[in-house]
Amino acid sequence: MGDGPGFGSGPVRQERRTGERQSTRVLVVGQGYVGLPLAVRAVVAGYDVVGYDIDSERVDRLRAGTSFIEDVDDAGLAMALESGRFALTHEVDDIAGFDLAILTVPTPLRDGVPDLGHIEAAGRQLAPFLRPGCTVVLESTTYPGTTEEFLVPLLEAGSGGLRAGADFLVGYSPERIDPGNTVYRLDNTPKVVSGTTPEALDRIGAFYADLVSEVVPVASPRAAELSKLLENTFRHVNIALVNELAIFAAELDIDIWAAIDAADTKPFGFMRFTPGPGVGGHCLPIDPSFLSWRVQRSLGHRFRFVELANDVNDHMPDHVVQRITRLLNDRSRPVRGSTLLLLGYAYKPNTGDDRQTPVRPIAEKLAELGATVWCHDSWVDPANFCDSVEPVDLTASVVAAADVVVLLVDHCDLDLAIVVDHAAVVFDTRNAVTGPNVVKL
Repeated sequence: MGDGPGFGSGPVRQERRTGERQSTRVLVVGQGYVGLPLAVRAVVAGYDVVGYDIDSERVDRLRAGTSFIEDVDDAGLAMALESGRFALTHEVDDIAGFDLAILTVPTPLRDGVPDLGHIEAAGRQLAPFLRPGCTVVLESTTYPGTTEEFLVPLLEAGSGGLRAGADFLVGYSPERIDPGNTVYRLDNTPKVVSGTTPEALDRIGAFYADLVSEVVPVASPRAAELSKLLENTFRHVNIALVNELAIFAAELDIDIWAAIDAADTKPFGFMRFTPGPGVGGHCLPIDPSFLSWRVQRSLGHRFRFVELANDVNDHMPDHVVQRITRLLNDRSRPVRGSTLLLLGYAYKPNTGDDRQTPVRPIAEKLAELGATVWCHDSWVDPANFCDSVEPVDLTASVVAAADVVVLLVDHCDLDLAIVVDHAAVVFDTRNAVTGPNVVKL
């Protein structure tokens, strides 16, 4: 392509590009954990950005300068708003005139089936505003084939006769946002990019090269879609492995954490994964099932690794409840009438993200058994707690009043000294504390 950056030459890494931009007005559809950081980063890179979200309350909150995620703090949001290059809206008509639109909408599972309803709605809203030369990028996690088989026909059907590849460009770039990760952020995490045509790959790669330190072009949207599912399936399967090992190790009276530490000294052929009370967030409980569903539907085969990992990880909350029950039994206490203090409600440390948190089923099961369930999490808004728990502050008297303190999320600001010094017994699912009153997962 003449003096283009050459992203279409194959699956090679491409460093940040400098030079003339090929798009100036960027539309980011969805202002959640993926869309908001992306929109703010594009503003920092010098683009004019419209952030669109159907949630008017969320838009109003962001317009007022209040962020709801850790990856974009209030100061960063204020900077973007004060630049004059970031507009937020929930009005569909405000999305007109974009050069590049990025879809960062949710893709949940409904009864084990991928729900593309949000992608469909966003595509139908975008289609009438397509114009020759514009570009559409899907970032939502989904099964291989979604971009080309689902999104492209949707856009073409509502565009008034425009055709992908000839009149407008389409591609896929999977999000790699890790909420709360202070080491790898959007700007320094390599970005996989793809396009349905070489020109689309060039255009999309050039845009993301202005936002991140490195882009990784791949040959097709299908390969890019699969890469995202592979990343999360790899984690899901290996977490399931150590979770099941933790269950068996406890029965065999073996310290699983010591075994993991020992194995981790090997400088090759081993990657450290640790057990926990279950998996949460959007990725692990959902993404591998997208791949399993696609394999079953297209090939008629079961993805047995995913099914086994789902079975193990989905039942870790049950195992946690069973271990708590045993701890109470060992102290001649029934679950019914006991007071249990859960530390943490988020799905992972150092984030307020409670999507698919395993703490919810743990709390609900304990409450069903008749326990009084308290919960402390300084990162999650107590309004997001399930009805089964009572929010409490972490004080010495609260810790001492609990029959068992269950450490589920080891946030960096958690006062572990209060826990160890005043708890009758601590059930530690994260290997965060030690002491004579501590029992580990």
